[in-house]
Amino acid sequence: MKIGLIQINPVVGDLSGNRTKIRDAVIRAAELGAELCVTSELALTGYPPRDLLLYGGFVDTARDEAEALARDLADAPPLLLGCVGKNTTGQGKPVFNCALFCQEGEIRRTFRKTLLPTYDVFDEARYFEPAPTGNLKGNILELNGSTIAVTICEDAWNDKDYWDSRTYSRDPLEEASAYSPDIIVNLSASPLFLGKQELREDMLGTVASKYGMPLVYANQVGGNDDLVFDGRSCAFSKDGTLIARAPGFIENVLVVDTEATEPSVTEDDFSRESETWRALVMGTRDYGHKSGFTKALVGLSGGIDSAVTAVVAAEAFGPENVLCVLMPSPYSSQGSIDDSLALAKNLGIETLTLPIEPIMERFTATLAAPFEGLAPDTTEENIQSRIRGNLLMALSNKHRSLLLTTGNKSELAVGYCTIYGDMAGGFGVISDVDKTAVFALARWYNEHVGPHIPEAIITKPPSAELRPDQKDQDSLPPYDILDAILALHIEQHQSARQIIDAGFEPETVEKILGLVRFAEFKRRQAAPGIKLTPRSFGTGWRMPLACKREL
Repeated sequence: MKIGLIQINPVVGDLSGNRTKIRDAVIRAAELGAELCVTSELALTGYPPRDLLLYGGFVDTARDEAEALARDLADAPPLLLGCVGKNTTGQGKPVFNCALFCQEGEIRRTFRKTLLPTYDVFDEARYFEPAPTGNLKGNILELNGSTIAVTICEDAWNDKDYWDSRTYSRDPLEEASAYSPDIIVNLSASPLFLGKQELREDMLGTVASKYGMPLVYANQVGGNDDLVFDGRSCAFSKDGTLIARAPGFIENVLVVDTEATEPSVTEDDFSRESETWRALVMGTRDYGHKSGFTKALVGLSGGIDSAVTAVVAAEAFGPENVLCVLMPSPYSSQGSIDDSLALAKNLGIETLTLPIEPIMERFTATLAAPFEGLAPDTTEENIQSRIRGNLLMALSNKHRSLLLTTGNKSELAVGYCTIYGDMAGGFGVISDVDKTAVFALARWYNEHVGPHIPEAIITKPPSAELRPDQKDQDSLPPYDILDAILALHIEQHQSARQIIDAGFEPETVEKILGLVRFAEFKRRQAAPGIKLTPRSFGTGWRMPLACKREL
């Protein structure tokens, strides 16, 4: 069977706009010979719709749009459409996560998701009722002489022979295999973390081989809030061979022949830097455009973080739509100013310079009496940062530009950032990229995209330049050590004892974990940012604020 995988970039909640995208993609798939089309999970609503699902009017409108889409495609191939569906039993959660089978102008079948993830960024049990038990044939579709097992995302991720430890007791694919299907179809909205596509392909290929049947997988693409969906819809032969893959990070219509013997796989680059770059650009562009912004604003310091944020902004919005603002203080080196101007010139970005020394002097005069007799400390450093934050927010408000924060994951983890200062802004581009990875990305960018970042920005020691001769390492361990400890603690959930046993100095470990605990209130108030790792500080991070962590 020739199946069209509809890989669209939906806007969450834009039911009519998403309907149009799906309609146009199905028509294109029909032109390419598709006999059945498959969208991604909840393609009509966009994923994740979150608390929009609590509004009955939204669910009703989604059904109306689904019916209208079915009528639009009355003469097109049948469609499996990812959509929300009402639970009319009077028991359980009010909605199902569904695949609607549209054929000849009508919605003829409804298939429901069984396994509802509630880990990390997923909270589906908050909204959805799982598919009812007892009707194991409920997700079997007969079409054109073929028997198709219809699954939705997580339903294909619980194979007992693949995973050492399973999240669920049920396996919808194992249940469906009792009916000897010819093809497995999976509608998915699987967000990216670095390296995930290789995991997907290994797991899905293993499942296809285990059951001896072709498997096709349609994934969402695009950025929605803190999540980036990389697309890369794909198909596997009955022996588990990858026979087709759509491009990553762009919309696509891929028509695959489940009986194909010759693979037709789009080449891709799975290196960490390539995936990071494409995810940051797509996530930033989509967050801005889907939120109504056409312009971006970046505070440029001459450091590596603001430089990487600026090159992402230029790629995402176009250099003509980005303004970089320099706000030098008496502690800003001439080298940092020159490097910032060189970077902006290389990118073709407009700059604005607003010296902050006069404002600093006013603060000093205003606070002279209450600060009398007290030695200067981080208070004065934070004032500088908050002056800059105020200036940037004023420009953002006046010019209706999206202010991009420039803090990295290492800084956000240990609180090496100023709340209401450099944390001010609407979107944290590199907030899930640690400092070590920021440097690696800058080098990769200069080699693979363009030599726009001055070498001095990459090679000079990092500094906030908030006091004379300041260096980051005055307050923090070397970043290679810091980032290794943070990765063990944040992404692998290791305790201080486990990290010390791995060979790190006890004093350093205790200090870093203490900083992580203390900075929780800052992270709670931080701008949303793009998730790239299995454990980011976004919607999947749910640490209490007022607590004592004995980890």
